[in-house]
Amino acid sequence: MLEVANLEVVYNDVVLVLRGLSIEVRDGQIVALLGANGAGKTTALRAITGLLDVHEGDITKGTVTFDGDRIDNKDPSKIVRSGITQVLEGRRIFVEMSVDDNLRAGGYTNRNRTSVQESYDRVMELFPVLAGRTKDTAGYLSGGEQQMLAIGRALMPNPKLLILDEPSLGLAPMLVQQIRDIIVDINSQGTSVLLIEQNASMALSIADYGYIMEVGKVVMDGDPRKLLDDEDVQEFYLGLHAEGEKKSFREVKHYKRRKRWLS
Repeated sequence: MLEVANLEVVYNDVVLVLRGLSIEVRDGQIVALLGANGAGKTTALRAITGLLDVHEGDITKGTVTFDGDRIDNKDPSKIVRSGITQVLEGRRIFVEMSVDDNLRAGGYTNRNRTSVQESYDRVMELFPVLAGRTKDTAGYLSGGEQQMLAIGRALMPNPKLLILDEPSLGLAPMLVQQIRDIIVDINSQGTSVLLIEQNASMALSIADYGYIMEVGKVVMDGDPRKLLDDEDVQEFYLGLHAEGEKKSFREVKHYKRRKRWLS
């Protein structure tokens, strides 16, 4: 469905952020893309969704293909119409608008009124807490409710692929579990998911495939269960190490680079 091949991205014609990134999301999958702050995860999202120009970024090498069509450097609205939507880090809801208006705005690119209503009903079923607050101002919702609204808004165009950027960020553990279950429900209804996360335990527990990024490229990928069992992943992302051994974050070792893609 989605293929990112040997992608390089430069900001302001100077800063090289993505260094030959290659990932893919197959139809019906949940794919986790993990990495520490600064690894390039959000830049990868911007390259896929057409938002690099806003941040003075350019694709200098590689391609992004969706359903067999090149979408790199396409207008963001055309990418949405092709079947990709996203939930940005920090939710980015319209805080002064009502819950209902936020959702209707999300369905703007869908000109089929019947389809929009079906998507709206789907969101209400997925997020019953929003059903009772449709006229409330979005900015007064709790953090978890705002995240649900952001996901619901992204579902309004009935996407083939939903991209989530740090959906668990800043949420209490109980809400993280709730968001996790919602992602599984969305996927079971036929929407593929690219999950960009720092919460490795949550992301890999539901993913069909996982990628781990460092300094703009993939350094490890494979079956999520094997990644969770890897000592480096446990140490770096889950804070686990040998019993009785004390390590500071600065002492945590980096992954050995594993060159997987031809330049």
